[in-house]
Amino acid sequence: MTTLFETELREQPSVLARLLREGRGPAEAVAKRIRERQVRFAVLAARGSSDNAARYGQYVFGVHNGLVAALATPSVFTHYGATPSLADSLVIGISQSGQSPDIVEVLRAGRAQGAFTLALTNEPDSPLAKTAEAVLPLLADKERAVAATKTYTAQVLAVAMVSAALAGEERLWLDLAGVPDLAQTAIATNLPNASAAEALRDHSRLVVVGRGYNLSTAFEITLKVKETTGVMADGYSSADFLHGPKAILDRHLPVLAVAPGPRVFDDLDGLVRLTRDNGAPLIAISDRAEVLSQADIALPLPAMPEWLSPIVAVMPGQIFALGLSLARGMQPDAPPGLSKVTHTR
Repeated sequence: MTTLFETELREQPSVLARLLREGRGPAEAVAKRIRERQVRFAVLAARGSSDNAARYGQYVFGVHNGLVAALATPSVFTHYGATPSLADSLVIGISQSGQSPDIVEVLRAGRAQGAFTLALTNEPDSPLAKTAEAVLPLLADKERAVAATKTYTAQVLAVAMVSAALAGEERLWLDLAGVPDLAQTAIATNLPNASAAEALRDHSRLVVVGRGYNLSTAFEITLKVKETTGVMADGYSSADFLHGPKAILDRHLPVLAVAPGPRVFDDLDGLVRLTRDNGAPLIAISDRAEVLSQADIALPLPAMPEWLSPIVAVMPGQIFALGLSLARGMQPDAPPGLSKVTHTR
């Protein structure tokens, strides 16, 4: 029987196409308002999968828009009752449900200080949306599996669209137009091989590494594996992993490397080689033949612009999590102890 997790995973190309089709106008309208406010920096408030979309925002707003972008620390506003200065900033709340009180509080504080506040959410009538000055709906339809797939990639795409609108460069929109087809290719290529994850069924640990834009991808795949398989997965920047955690590498510790081109990170490639030298199982998500050829489980990607690769590169990771979950006898739609909406303060 097909799981909800797989069904929603398969829906991602159509969700992304709809968001691009219907969301460009609203994104450009929001960007116009942001430019009028002359913001100096961005703060992104999120939890869970949404926090990984925010990590992507740190890179794309810095690279394309010249904005220092930081992750908010919601408990500073809630548990500690502090009010860090958010004046002259862009405050973005990212949440599938738009219900988490701590994310809402960051936007409430930002708006009270005169910041421009933007909600990216799948629920345009949610508390987060009502608190923000502007809203970009994700248009992902209802997501029923507990582990997010289509809402996550819609969030990353929405962040990319805001960045493209702020940059005002048509070439970025031309890049974005290719994303749904790239997503379809990645899913069609990898989904038939989901059962390859069965080779790692008896492993209880996993390291997931990425770099640059795809640091967000590494963290999101880590979360998907934790949620659906019961495996203790840890996500790292490959640079940080080499600064000490590499001491834990041995032949019993699988490594999943997110290493798409065209940019080459020497430390990430070095970690791939180190994994092989240690005799550890290697799972590789890449469009680079030299990386895929070294992998025990190769999850190929189509070639694409680096800045958009996190939207697509996460999909083979979702498929790997699905295959490993089923191989371990788990139920990926409803992991034990989890619910679809989590309220944190």
